[in-house]
Amino acid sequence: QVQLVESGGGLVQPGGSLRLSCAASGIIFSAYAMSWYRQAPGKQRELVASITRGGSTNYADSVKGRFTISRDNAKNTVYLQMNSLKPEDTAVYYCNADFLRTYWGQGTQVTVSS
Repeated sequence: QVQLVESGGGLVQPGGSLRLSCAASGIIFSAYAMSWYRQAPGKQRELVASITRGGSTNYADSVKGRFTISRDNAKNTVYLQMNSLKPEDTAVYYCNADFLRTYWGQGTQVTVSS
């Protein structure tokens, strides 16, 4: 059974930082491209950042220079370090694994507010 379990979300003030984690099980993690998506209320889900199995990264323009995606294949975990958070970063953040099939986590809420 494939599971992607996100953690690390919460409430943070503008300018603060959070680190999201996504622990995968039931897949050969190193074979998968991993991504973080987010969905704000009333908006479509959007790609935030992705990392290939070779370690190449890609970011949405809105988060470039503030967010960093990384992966630890030994721990079957992908991370999203989020710095200089803004209120517009408020959303549910989802982990995504993609290879021959696509899997999604259940999401973790990130709220940026004073």
